[in-house]
Amino acid sequence: MPGDQHELTLILINAMGLFGILVWLLQGRRRHTARLLVQIAFFSGMTLALVVGDVSPYRLDQTNADEIGALLGRSALVLWWMHLAWTIIGAVRLYMAYGHRPREAHLLLDLVSAVVYLSVTLSIVGFVFDAPIGTLVATSGVVAVIIGLALQNTLGDVFSSIALTLERPYALGDWIQLGDGTSGRVVETNWRSTHLLTGAYDLVVLPNSVLAKLGLTNRSRPDEAHQMTLVIRIAALQRPNVIENVMRNALLACRHIVMEPPPVVALQEIDAAAIKIELQFAVANPASRTPARNEVIDQVYLQCKHNHLALAMPPESYRLPLYSPDGGNRDALRVVGDSESTG
Repeated sequence: MPGDQHELTLILINAMGLFGILVWLLQGRRRHTARLLVQIAFFSGMTLALVVGDVSPYRLDQTNADEIGALLGRSALVLWWMHLAWTIIGAVRLYMAYGHRPREAHLLLDLVSAVVYLSVTLSIVGFVFDAPIGTLVATSGVVAVIIGLALQNTLGDVFSSIALTLERPYALGDWIQLGDGTSGRVVETNWRSTHLLTGAYDLVVLPNSVLAKLGLTNRSRPDEAHQMTLVIRIAALQRPNVIENVMRNALLACRHIVMEPPPVVALQEIDAAAIKIELQFAVANPASRTPARNEVIDQVYLQCKHNHLALAMPPESYRLPLYSPDGGNRDALRVVGDSESTG
């Protein structure tokens, strides 16, 4: 009777394990909560059966067991360890989903899944099939060293990805600019690389090891407002105060710039020919930079024409009198920056 009861316990564990896999598959991939509840329910039932039937998951009892009994015992323990792995991975998946961490979810879940499956595989090999784990681990270590040397660049990308995941300098959808001038919106990130969609709608694929070494500016934090400047020169024919008001009206007439923070007109320099002005304004997001700059330039032109202001010529185009080596004033004039004249 005790042997029959032990065999019935193993049959029950096998049945619950197989039925749990079937129900788990029927739930569908998108029902993470329902899947986790199924995993917990069947894993709890299998664990309870192990405890009641006095069956240890760490040791296969083959005392007075025939070939069928040994097969039932091994399959029951394998199913129990598999359900344990799926329960842990399901709990981590659900935690990441409810924590609203889409970027970390994929990377962390892959890492946890690899560790859990490796641990469960070693446990099954050692506890269920009574194989020498030490020899297997040593052999795996040698193989891991060989693979590591062959995949140095890939492993560098993987560890850089882990570092970027923990530090979280950006998230999916953020607009970032790198130290080498590359800028774009983050559209995908994985173990090996990060994909950026530039303003020209080009897809740039950056290895994570390269990205971790470059300086990075996140233009989406704390928000996507982006500051811009435009330097212009107005002919010094009106008072600076008048020119300042005209430029401010040009900025206020633009629709592609934001009014918070408000645009600023900064008078920088003045000389006999021109007043140098810097227009400071912000746009809602980096993608609006080109339309905003075009609109500001157009409004500056319209306001200058309406208020009878003239744009100053570039400094290199001024015509200045030339002086002869003996100190006498020559009548000839030349354009500064032009090629030297002969004679």
